[in-house]
Amino acid sequence: MADQPHRIVIVGGGAGGLELATRLGNKLGRRRKAAVTLIDRRRTHLWKPLLHEIAAGSMDLSTHEIDYLAQAYWHGFTFRLGAMIGIDRGQRLVKVAPVYDTEGREIMPIREFGYDTLVVAIGSLTNDFGTRGVKSHAIALETADEAERFHTKLVNACIRAQSQTEPLRPEQLQVAIIGAGATGTELAAELHKTTRQLVAYGFDRIKPDRDIKIHLIEAAPRVLPALPERLSKSATKLLEGLKVRVHTDARVMEVAPTGVTLASGVIIPAELVIWAAGIKAPDLLKDIGGLETNRFNQLIVRQTLQTTRDDAIFAFGDCAACPWPGHGGNVPPRGQAAHQQASHLAKQLPRRIAGLPLRDWHYRDFGSLVSLGDYSTVGSLMGKLIGGSLFIEGLIAGLMYKSLYKMHQLALHGPTRVVLDTIARVITRRTEPTVKLH
Repeated sequence: MADQPHRIVIVGGGAGGLELATRLGNKLGRRRKAAVTLIDRRRTHLWKPLLHEIAAGSMDLSTHEIDYLAQAYWHGFTFRLGAMIGIDRGQRLVKVAPVYDTEGREIMPIREFGYDTLVVAIGSLTNDFGTRGVKSHAIALETADEAERFHTKLVNACIRAQSQTEPLRPEQLQVAIIGAGATGTELAAELHKTTRQLVAYGFDRIKPDRDIKIHLIEAAPRVLPALPERLSKSATKLLEGLKVRVHTDARVMEVAPTGVTLASGVIIPAELVIWAAGIKAPDLLKDIGGLETNRFNQLIVRQTLQTTRDDAIFAFGDCAACPWPGHGGNVPPRGQAAHQQASHLAKQLPRRIAGLPLRDWHYRDFGSLVSLGDYSTVGSLMGKLIGGSLFIEGLIAGLMYKSLYKMHQLALHGPTRVVLDTIARVITRRTEPTVKLH
């Protein structure tokens, strides 16, 4: 029909997808210039860099998750619950799986949603590289549910150690974090703090310095291998000062219930294992709609963020492989890239609706920041204003790290709500335990 608004369907409500849906809903949905629909398999959104704090227990999930239905109502788009299972490019349909409740009863049947423009932003998953035992005995910090499951296991391990009469087993209260990228490194430092806070709440038989050991395992020659070497050295020095056991050049061959076996034959005892090594796009994208993908299942896109085989389908974030001219590869899978891409598409999709040519997207690397809990933050800033790169750490770096989350909140809620929420958190934090106890 001639009067039917342009249908924009966004699949994936991560940081980039939700920002894009919010921006387009405000700009087009409210004015009925387009019908904007966001599809996600979960009911709520959590900024992924917070997962290590949820896992460590230093942050309460309920105060930071965003309800998709409420966000859609406030910002002029529609939310639909479900997981994408297919794309019919000929009919321009997205196929969504049935939804079931916790008792296995169907809430919604399989559905199809028509689109004029489709945006795929389903993010990435950890890559276990086929390592034995990972799926059975390790937890991957991909979702808030998994982060909370790890924290529950940690609390239960402390309760068990407190109540037992026999000596601790070799693996008991030992944590192995496999992968020393930003997530693994940040989690190691955060766990050092929260395990000591947790023990202070009545676990008097547990001596943290004696009984709780944290192992950070990395196959590369250094921690934070994708970041500048100076950041790596600074982070390693701080972690070793916290008595985190750092293992580099250590490839994991198997994860068992009582420990981790390395390629060297060394066995690291641990009853709590986090897998944070490597990423790939979901296997779903391998054969979806005949679109072109790479060996990491990422959809290959052009500079306009359109897929190579269909101009009506865009992809961005970790699930997309976008070329980075002049750097001999693709744009790295970082949060700043997804944020920049969401901002770019929020400007370009109205041009597509109007029949105007799309402009290319160009990645701007602003550097990296890694938070090591309350102990320090290290990072490097990049850009023309500073004439290259600048290493920073301490208070200034910590404030800049916190500002990244505030920028995400600003994109979703606007300044008034962010200011009020920040004040409320400062007040309520004083009446709560410093670590989650359940």
